[in-house]
Amino acid sequence: MTTSRIDYRALFAVASSPYLVLDPELVIVEANEAYLRATGRTREELLGRYFFDAHPENPADPDADGVHNLQASLQRVMRSKEPDTMAVQKYDIPVSGRPGVFREKWWSPVNTPVLGADGEVQWILHRVEDMTEFALTRPLRLKPDAPGAEHRATEAELFTRAQELQRLNEELREAHDRERRTALTLQEVMLHSPDLACHREIAVRYLPAVRSLNVCGDWYDVVDLSEDTYSVAVGDVVGHGLEAAAVMGMLRSALSAAVRAIHEPGTAMDVLSRYARAFEGALATTAVKAVIDTRQRHLTYTSAGHLPPLLARPDGTVVLLDEATDPPLGVLTDPTTPRPQATVPYTPGDTLVLYTDGLIERRGEDIDAGLHRLADALARHAHLSPDRLADTLLTRLGVADGGRDDVALVIVRL
Repeated sequence: MTTSRIDYRALFAVASSPYLVLDPELVIVEANEAYLRATGRTREELLGRYFFDAHPENPADPDADGVHNLQASLQRVMRSKEPDTMAVQKYDIPVSGRPGVFREKWWSPVNTPVLGADGEVQWILHRVEDMTEFALTRPLRLKPDAPGAEHRATEAELFTRAQELQRLNEELREAHDRERRTALTLQEVMLHSPDLACHREIAVRYLPAVRSLNVCGDWYDVVDLSEDTYSVAVGDVVGHGLEAAAVMGMLRSALSAAVRAIHEPGTAMDVLSRYARAFEGALATTAVKAVIDTRQRHLTYTSAGHLPPLLARPDGTVVLLDEATDPPLGVLTDPTTPRPQATVPYTPGDTLVLYTDGLIERRGEDIDAGLHRLADALARHAHLSPDRLADTLLTRLGVADGGRDDVALVIVRL
């Protein structure tokens, strides 16, 4: 069976709904016949022009907000790469051949992105329905005994509520954007690790859970202790959002200060555990810290209920560092028994991997399965540079674009 070729340009031209095609710069590149009829414009007046130059604000209407609302919608489409449906808008149209003269118009717009092969917005399909007659012939107040009064009053009420809903949605978006900017600034400050810039052999990755504010309770840290020693750590506070991020910032700072004063990771972790008992939100937090001695070529690590680090050899061998694990932070233990730590030698070229459970944990699956998956991916790709290895592990574990839980990942080429 053969399929006839479809002339999509001809279909677009005769579509009954008014359509425009915009490029990512919001320049009009095409308009169908229905759009030209609805607006009373010609192709020459529209094509090749920036949308808001072709359709400017009506200067005679001080309350006009159609330009502002449509600009906001188009920017949302560009950012989210998702369609955006707008409430009915009053957006007056210039009258052809009469400069400065506008005709009152009401529209119901829908803006839809068209993505290219690279996943970026290549075009925006701008569809409108002309609602002018409805808006001008449906007064908000009708006499009870007028013909069709009840039905028309319902229409007017729906129209009014649509306008109110759009205003509320815009306020919610602005509030969400402010909260997100605040959260990102807070997260950036709390995760700042000045010593990391001196370590080209270390790569870090931080991915908040999908649908979060882009903040989370996971953390990483790199601290120089002396000319020959430095420490790396990751931790995981229960929960997401600003509260978890605030607890994370306190614990991360406390551990960073403790290890600077006490180079033994087990003792430093004990100090952090006692500190964690003062905060309800810090209970059940897990963390792991390793101190690397580049002169003696060994690393000493300790874990507070955290998943074990992995040490990969260039020959593909992967060692699970699980010999120094105690309960999570804040859990009461025998104060006379120091938190365990273990020391293992390394060879230049070995790779140390610290991570949080969002990297390997999957719903309905034993966590050992995820741990084996990580070890296998590490064995196959340990020869890559730290940066490439970090990205490869995120891809192989299926969280390169984020997952259900937060992810912190540290790769150290020893």
